[in-house]
Amino acid sequence: MVGLDRRTGKRVSNLESAYQAVIFTLSTRIGDVVLLREFGGGVVELLGRAMTPALFAAWKQLIATAIDVWEPRFRVRRVLATGSAEQIRLGHAGLIIEADFRPRGHLGDQTVERVVEFGLGFNGGVTLR
Repeated sequence: MVGLDRRTGKRVSNLESAYQAVIFTLSTRIGDVVLLREFGGGVVELLGRAMTPALFAAWKQLIATAIDVWEPRFRVRRVLATGSAEQIRLGHAGLIIEADFRPRGHLGDQTVERVVEFGLGFNGGVTLR
């Protein structure tokens, strides 16, 4: 399956299309999509708050849940924090997401092609690193 890049309109691979869907999901506030009010990650709403262990755990869970619910080509295995304790305390946390890539997951086929790892950055939006 081939998708389209949402900015350039060029063809992208199925994996790139899935990454793009994750970015869109996590950067969308719940309630912003008019015909699908429940869509979104719930992640952006937490940005800018004081980083506490409980908030950080909730943030990781929201990311994993949003990907599992809205992007069927991924099944999240784990979400890991990167950086030192001091960096996390200062709000400079990074995340690595490990997920099973199921290229036909949107069609109900749960066959895992491979395990992928990707990082997330929040800099005025959500980007993959």
